[in-house]
Amino acid sequence: MYHSALPFSPSSSWLHQCYTEQLSQEVKVVGGLPAEWGTCSRTVTREDVPVALVCWKDTIVVGLESCIIILDAITGSQVAVLSGHTGSVRSLNFSFDGALLVSGSRDETAKLWDLQTGGVIKTFCGHTGYVLSVSISPDSTTLASGSWDKSIRLWGVWTGECFCIIDGHNDWVTSVCFSPTNSQLLVSSFDDDTVKQWDINGCQVGPTLGGRGVTFSLDGAHLVSWWKKVATVQNTKFEAVIKLVSPGGEFECCCFSPSGEFVAGAAGSVIYVWNITYSDPHLFKTFVGHVDDITALTFSSSLISVSGDRSVRFWQVGASPTDPVTTDVMSTLPTSASIVRVSLQARKGIAISSDSAGVVKNWDISTGLCKASFQTLAKGLEWRGRDAQLIEGRLIFVWHVRDKIHIWDIEKDELLQTLDAIGICDLRISGDGSKVFCLTNKSIQALSIWTGEAVGRVEFKDNSSYISYLDPLHADGSRVWVCFWDSSTKGWDSLTKGWDFGILDSSPIQLSGAYSNRLHLNFIWPMFPPAGPPRIGGAVTGTNVFQLVGRYAKPRDARWDGQYLVAGYKSGEVLILDFNQYLSRYM
Repeated sequence: MYHSALPFSPSSSWLHQCYTEQLSQEVKVVGGLPAEWGTCSRTVTREDVPVALVCWKDTIVVGLESCIIILDAITGSQVAVLSGHTGSVRSLNFSFDGALLVSGSRDETAKLWDLQTGGVIKTFCGHTGYVLSVSISPDSTTLASGSWDKSIRLWGVWTGECFCIIDGHNDWVTSVCFSPTNSQLLVSSFDDDTVKQWDINGCQVGPTLGGRGVTFSLDGAHLVSWWKKVATVQNTKFEAVIKLVSPGGEFECCCFSPSGEFVAGAAGSVIYVWNITYSDPHLFKTFVGHVDDITALTFSSSLISVSGDRSVRFWQVGASPTDPVTTDVMSTLPTSASIVRVSLQARKGIAISSDSAGVVKNWDISTGLCKASFQTLAKGLEWRGRDAQLIEGRLIFVWHVRDKIHIWDIEKDELLQTLDAIGICDLRISGDGSKVFCLTNKSIQALSIWTGEAVGRVEFKDNSSYISYLDPLHADGSRVWVCFWDSSTKGWDSLTKGWDFGILDSSPIQLSGAYSNRLHLNFIWPMFPPAGPPRIGGAVTGTNVFQLVGRYAKPRDARWDGQYLVAGYKSGEVLILDFNQYLSRYM
């Protein structure tokens, strides 16, 4: 163990310092050791090779051989796919307000995407070689694209017309980027190891420098160019030069942290991070983990890299309060944790999911995109006993563990209530968000979300029917349904005296729709075989209108409101279906 592992430990590690004398006597210490252990908070693996990478705040976009995917910054899970290119995506960039995404591809085109809908706004055609780099001006009026055809093209973002071509170069364009503070200034690099500045008319301004790649800091005050094993940081007047030397191979890419404090560079499969705020910049971190060359780097709430080893890795550079995963450096969240609960609030345009890793996500039901993702403390708990809902503009999460009910404001990270609750089998938030229904083997109790006070209770009259272990409690507005072992389903209304509005004779759970003209259609979710998968059926005729089939036939949780169906699965998938047109014949 000592001979094979300790020689490669970072020079600042306790192990290395403790055994330095033995190491020097017994084995040859490898030169160029990292100074510290690198912390990879999580890894996302792909079936195809990720090539391009960009982020805006906590929206991460990865370009693949076949498509573009959007990842959640907290969990690394995939939340959307953008399809349209017929070749691998070589470059990605956001507009400076994050509203638009531009991509460049081996299909010789650039595309402008609307992230709200996932659709293509414009396709820019004209290059006769791969589009290797793209950038949008800070005022979102001009798109620059650099190509293998040795030209840079400037396009009107909204007209789609090319108004300037910069060509006549000896080699292909490796990178183009607008200054974040000056829509008239563009910097580019070429494979002949030169870096040049251009105005919006295509005229070169300033001197020609050396470098095979170049990018700006977020505030536009500095830029970094790299060539072979040297990265050069300088201001926009090409003054105050800082040279960063790779301890390993040649730089493939570099980037600034959002604060401008750090510069990260990828050389082969290793990432080096320098703190450039010192008069003599020093190597701050070394990250080792990829097993193939890194193709792109970017900073979000953490440092993110993609590699030819088909992985996306998230690295902890420093303490980051915006990324709760990094507070537990031993944790790597699964990318497909089983969905435990889903809720649907169509009038607010959202669905909410909670998975077994404790991640709560807020989904836009019109686009299918994840609007926000939050890591909660409800990790590794039993799958029942939790629910989430947007109440008065606050995302409220309720869960039960160890005879305690916790009511939490997720976005504010604020505990509202902790309540004693013994023997809880399941819980649900009421449709109006005012209370939480708690189920035991003998009763249902209603507690106020805001005060924790008991506001109602109903005792089961028949204690011989034990509660189903599957998904026993359902809530719809002020009403709740309980499923029992004998296949019966009983319902109560918390707004009526005694709650009891009768016993349902049939076993399916029948949730009324939010649309009054579809009340004769029921969402039927049989709890026991051989009744079959969840379906929508006519309340009078009993005929099937729609049925979940195949891999989606067995959701862990599901909701239907008369138009939208949302279902969560063990695979970690969330299915959102809009039946508005499909069911129009039954209106």
